[in-house]
Amino acid sequence: MTKNVFVLGLDEQNLDVLESLPGADGYRFRPLLGWEELGQDHEVDMPALLALAERRLDSFEGTVDAVIGYWDFPVSSLVPLLCGPRGLRCTSLGSVVRCEHKYWSRLEQRAVIPEAVPRFGEVDLDETAKPDGLSYPLWVKPVKSFSSELAFRVTDDAEFQEAMGEIRAGAGRIGDAFQWAMDRVSLPPEVEDAGGTAALAEEEAVGDQLTVEGYVRDGVPHVYGIIDSPHYPGTSSFLCYEYPSRVPEEAQRRLIDLSERVISRVGLDDTTFNIEYFHEPESGAITLVEINPRHSQSHARMLELVNGVSNHEICLRLALGQEPDVVRGGEYEVAAKWFVRRFGDGFVERAPTAQDVARAREQAPDAWVEVVAHEGEWLSDLPIQDSYSYELAHVIVGARDIDECERRYRACAGELPFTIRSAEDRARE
Repeated sequence: MTKNVFVLGLDEQNLDVLESLPGADGYRFRPLLGWEELGQDHEVDMPALLALAERRLDSFEGTVDAVIGYWDFPVSSLVPLLCGPRGLRCTSLGSVVRCEHKYWSRLEQRAVIPEAVPRFGEVDLDETAKPDGLSYPLWVKPVKSFSSELAFRVTDDAEFQEAMGEIRAGAGRIGDAFQWAMDRVSLPPEVEDAGGTAALAEEEAVGDQLTVEGYVRDGVPHVYGIIDSPHYPGTSSFLCYEYPSRVPEEAQRRLIDLSERVISRVGLDDTTFNIEYFHEPESGAITLVEINPRHSQSHARMLELVNGVSNHEICLRLALGQEPDVVRGGEYEVAAKWFVRRFGDGFVERAPTAQDVARAREQAPDAWVEVVAHEGEWLSDLPIQDSYSYELAHVIVGARDIDECERRYRACAGELPFTIRSAEDRARE
């Protein structure tokens, strides 16, 4: 019998990946709340979103066999809120909030893997001084945000105060809605006092950034992949994601051990997860950045190219109460997702056309290209960007090794013309 799988925030690119899964003809992937409804580029109304999703599920004439999602809040919180009352497989709302509230997550991490946690402190929005005991440089960010939005590196008191001004002005956009989810779980007193719109300050981690992907089934965590995330030189913005990781095997074993310990602590179950880390090659130090109670859709096509199946397969099997099968044996030895970026605002006067994208894809077998910045837009109006750069396009390619992978990426990117003018250039013309 065909299984009806409802997907929160289903988009065309990920629908293509889902429909390429083994046995996909036995599923019907049905959209549940569109991108515009979910509000990731405007304020989120959680009660209205939950009520709308419930009405759509209740009015569906067939069986509701699973509800899944691969996005951050509000999707990550909506999944357990929708699955729980229907008896569908999912993790608890409490475990999701425990991971996504950055201060609460740090408290849980410190309790079980203190060796991988930087010094940190909660900061009320009206504070103008860093927490006692912390040393610059620091990262300051809201206790709830996504994609490095409103995350700032600060090196002195003046920069700290400036960052807090930015956070004070913007933390409520996500934090107020996240508070609604927090109100539905049992909170420790210090987290309840902080609420959903406080900030977190923590000492800077150094090294190479990477991500551990895994899942939890019947309370047992499993790691199925480690992805490297190199930055543009001298910045905190991602240059690309590379799979599989090139860190030494000993470091990979420690990453797996740390991940299994902390995931057991936060109580995730019947769900995928990904954990971001820094690894310092010279000292071997590993620092945990954050825990996400979901898999990364950004990694889906890379895993498909190398493993033969994407991480969406693991999420789907868990939601249906099945044991995941981590497949090995794709077409390529390595794969990478590259980010074409601009470091500074500008107006997009010309963006790649469909014909340009088609030519770019011809440069490498199985290449996938997504244009993010479109003609007629200011880059500063793009949703979900980090605090220091803007994504123009994404390019995913597979290859025999990372050198060939980079050559293929550059060939693709060379067919993606952008004309972007700064405000100063436009004013002079």
